[in-house]
Amino acid sequence: MGISHHRSLLFWFLLLVVLAAGPAGTAEQGFVPVTGPCNFSFPDDHGPHPAYRTEWWYYTGNLTDEENHRFGFQLTFFRSGLRSPDQRRDWPQPASAWRSDQIYLAHAAVSDIHAGRHLQAERMARPVLSLAGAEQTDAAVTITVYDWQAVIRLDSHRLAARADDFGLALDLTAAKPPVAHGEEGYSRKGQSPERASCYYSFTRLQAQGELTVEGTRRRVKGSAWMDHEFSTAPLQPGIVGWDWFSLQLSDRTEVMLFLLRQPDGTVNPASSGTFVLPSGDARHLQAGDLQATPLAYWTSPHSGARYPIQWRLQIPSLELDLALTAGLEDQEMRTPHSTGVVYWEGSVRARGTRGQKAIEGLGYVELTGYAEPFDAPM
Repeated sequence: MGISHHRSLLFWFLLLVVLAAGPAGTAEQGFVPVTGPCNFSFPDDHGPHPAYRTEWWYYTGNLTDEENHRFGFQLTFFRSGLRSPDQRRDWPQPASAWRSDQIYLAHAAVSDIHAGRHLQAERMARPVLSLAGAEQTDAAVTITVYDWQAVIRLDSHRLAARADDFGLALDLTAAKPPVAHGEEGYSRKGQSPERASCYYSFTRLQAQGELTVEGTRRRVKGSAWMDHEFSTAPLQPGIVGWDWFSLQLSDRTEVMLFLLRQPDGTVNPASSGTFVLPSGDARHLQAGDLQATPLAYWTSPHSGARYPIQWRLQIPSLELDLALTAGLEDQEMRTPHSTGVVYWEGSVRARGTRGQKAIEGLGYVELTGYAEPFDAPM
């Protein structure tokens, strides 16, 4: 599509969001809040949850090709509710085939670490006339935005996306069962009970398949991570963004943590994390358990945002002390034709110790609110 067409789509998307929000303070009217344990049931909860305003299925991972060149990838599908199911009942009948109370968006990126390049693309469509949506059967959930797709089964996932200068087709197999974060999936994002999401992850997925980068096709294998999160609440006022870390370590453990940043640089007490043992059992980590100290920064020539790109991550209760380094400085995502959000989402390498033992690993980091305060719903 041409730039002018994308801008037209963005205009209509923003207009629909404004109309859906209604008067100030009623943006969540009719949607269900998250206020307690989510009690996931699979495979049903791999599918969409239209009673909640915002939802995403987030895949990241680190891959190597046959020449041992390293790549990172991201493929994310977002669902945003424009009208709650209750509000939809007021529509005139029969409804137009183009009428929808949802919109689907998707971001994809490949970080070619060896060549020092970061390629990205985005999609947006309403779930009408087979343009986008989530289809759920007894065997699988299929999420589609145009020709991008994720197929989720009980213990496997299939990803496919193609853009002008890159593409991916990956098969992912779960090495561990899904992990519910927080209290049975109830992940607090603020001080009041409804400032929360339902959140689980596949923390270790074995990946194999194919990457195409600027016309060159490569067989790849490696490891991936999947997040699925849904919520109705916007970020608590006073939170400007978050730093999210997912790490897969050489001792078969994984770490997820998110730090909710306040304007003065301090971390909101609702920040938390999860430590996953080789068995798949999980341990909840509170804000006081987590110390992430930036050691170096990079300033984007595209947005002017200044991002940390090296960290010292310490979790004293686990005797974990890691140095994290971005595989590429420029892994900034700019999405003017879909969400309109500028954020950094990139592959990182970890080296350090756990107790007296050396440890290393790979992972992904997401940084929001550095270009401007992030006020989108969780």
